[in-house]
Amino acid sequence: MKNHFELFGLAPAYALDLEHLDSAYRDIQSRIHPDRYASAGDAERRASMELTTRVNEAYRALRSPVQRAQYLLALNGVDTGFETNTAMPRDFLVEQMELREKLEEAKNGSDLDFISRDLAVARREIENQIQEEIDGRHDFAAARDLVRKLMFLERFGEDIDAAHERIEMQAPGS
Repeated sequence: MKNHFELFGLAPAYALDLEHLDSAYRDIQSRIHPDRYASAGDAERRASMELTTRVNEAYRALRSPVQRAQYLLALNGVDTGFETNTAMPRDFLVEQMELREKLEEAKNGSDLDFISRDLAVARREIENQIQEEIDGRHDFAAARDLVRKLMFLERFGEDIDAAHERIEMQAPGS
């Protein structure tokens, strides 16, 4: 069975040509989509559904910086242990606490937009470091620790989105 990268004709790397990924995805979907097999036999329809599901899962994984890094680590035999190992460097945890305090103090959408911009910068910086560790140095242990940081930042981004929704619901006229 092909890995996610092979499925789309890509070299296994953290840095991806997302336009190539999107194009390959659309090409594959046009050939395997279940609608093309509507009049086919049960086995062909089932195979089309299973392949479509696999292609969709692979595409989502490669589009996501966190999932792509996790997948690359797994391909290279690195046990991420994200569920059992939650230890993080103290300085990173302090930064996270400060960000959470800013989020709690945010009174309006513009406060949240400012926090979102800071978060986007931090995410890009960590993604660049992950790319260097995986693609450049092939230091998957170092990349694993960076991926854990990126996961924290991704969750924080979700919390910012939730705070935006709360503020919008509290706004007069909502």
